Amino acid sequence: GQPMALRFVADANFGVGGDNVSPQLSWSGFPSETASFAVTCFDPDAPTPSGFWHWVLVDLPADCTSLDTGAAAGDLPGHAFHCRNDGGPKGFMGAAPPPGDQVHRYFFVVHAVGEDTLGVDSDASPAVVSFPLAFQTLGRAVIHGPYQH
Repeated sequence: GQPMALRFVADANFGVGGDNVSPQLSWSGFPSETASFAVTCFDPDAPTPSGFWHWVLVDLPADCTSLDTGAAAGDLPGHAFHCRNDGGPKGFMGAAPPPGDQVHRYFFVVHAVGEDTLGVDSDASPAVVSFPLAFQTLGRAVIHGPYQH
């Protein structure tokens, strides 16, 4: 619930001026039948009817229980890959609320998935990824950090 550090905020390409680095995440206590993980970051406070997806990472192997700071910009474990975020690119996009807008909440979610793969490709939109994720998720862990520009 603490405000996000500038390193996790979008860079000047998105008009914010942060470092656009993905945060460190680690998880445990997931169901034993977990076959893979997905990691998402969603801003429900974006001034759009559908919020804004900042990160969609899928098909992390079940033995991957953490991501280092900046992992989204490097090699991913196993057959994991990024899907498009709502900004367009595949990968992590840091917090980027419009200047002067309300405080935005960024929900980082690790989804324990019951299949090795979600069956999507990297061109899938966050909405398309959400369909199999909704039906294949065995459990999830959620943290959030606010940010205001």
